[in-house]
Amino acid sequence: MAGAGAERLAAQSLLTAAAVRDRAHEILAAGIDRRLPHFSIDMAQLPTAADVVAGVIRSAYPTGAVPFHARWRHFVVAGRDLWGERVAAARWPDPAARARAAFDLAIVSVLLDAGAGPHWRYHDAATGAMLGRSEGLALASLRMFEAGAFSADPADPLRADGARLAALTAADLAAGFQAGAANPLVGLDGRAALLARLGAAVAARPPVFARQDAPRPGGLFDHFAGAGGQLPAPRVLEALLANLAPIWPGRLNLGGVNLGDTWRHPAVRRDDPTDGLVPFHKLSQWLAYSLIEPLQDAGLVVGDIGELTGLAEYRNGGLFVDAGVIALHEPAEAEQPNPVDGTLVVEWRALTVALLDRIAQLVRDRLGMTAHDFPLARVLEGGTWAAGRRLAREKRADGGPPIRVSSDGTVF
Repeated sequence: MAGAGAERLAAQSLLTAAAVRDRAHEILAAGIDRRLPHFSIDMAQLPTAADVVAGVIRSAYPTGAVPFHARWRHFVVAGRDLWGERVAAARWPDPAARARAAFDLAIVSVLLDAGAGPHWRYHDAATGAMLGRSEGLALASLRMFEAGAFSADPADPLRADGARLAALTAADLAAGFQAGAANPLVGLDGRAALLARLGAAVAARPPVFARQDAPRPGGLFDHFAGAGGQLPAPRVLEALLANLAPIWPGRLNLGGVNLGDTWRHPAVRRDDPTDGLVPFHKLSQWLAYSLIEPLQDAGLVVGDIGELTGLAEYRNGGLFVDAGVIALHEPAEAEQPNPVDGTLVVEWRALTVALLDRIAQLVRDRLGMTAHDFPLARVLEGGTWAAGRRLAREKRADGGPPIRVSSDGTVF
């Protein structure tokens, strides 16, 4: 029993933003020492990459007023804030009800936000927009939410209920996302299964998700609001990881704890059960960033936002590859379908997280900003994600990532 208890404590130590940051920087240090199996690092190229990012920020945000990196940015389409329009027209009884709805949308939409593949597109009749990748996934999920696709109550469409999510099928999702043989969406089955597991997890935890209502992801708002005082952003992440752990399929388990977006790499060494383990929690951190604004809109004070990490995904990671900061020892590996649990992808993702910390300060220097005024959440939005996309479009006709990754729609 003592051994199992020690393993559980060790596992819980990995379910934090601090663990993501510490172990990512450990892999970066190994790379700088030329001890990584897949990537070499040229830190002399980082200032040039920072110039690109700063230029993108100045162009998009000439006043320097960059919002946080969050799912809400993707709901602005053709100059219209589609969620803002919906909020203005809705009649929620109080700010808490509005926050629950925003939590429902953010949680479902973010969990659907893994790589869509290069060919899928979503056509929005209301705006005329034809969007792919993350923006298309966001718009499709918003339209499904507005239509009540995630609600168990036809009279209250702007919600997501655990019972409805648990019953969701791949066919339901395909219909909402306009996906099919002629418009293939990568990982469709995985996304649908993820939402079904979300519904089951929500229903299984009434004290967290059903304090004021039927079990729903938005019930997590009441969990945070009940704590009172200032809410540290890392605690938002930790609550997400603790309460949504059952939704992640086939992941590593330590002491009975599902480790979620955690993988193995030999460069990380510990003399405890976490030896070789590298956490990222990409979707969970993306979600934590996206819950900050609904919390603030409801009157809560969210602090320590800079303690969350950068996101280990292919736009940020592609920035460093395309800018020449990191390079594969064997370039041919980029064209192989690399599995998300392989050391190459784990290495790439860890280098991405650590290098985002490094480039963030260089970008602030160029913009004349401090870490307090321009936290990592703004660097990402301004920022590294947009610069990564720009370089991808310049270097590849399909604008895809520089390294192929096999995804099930729940990781990358």
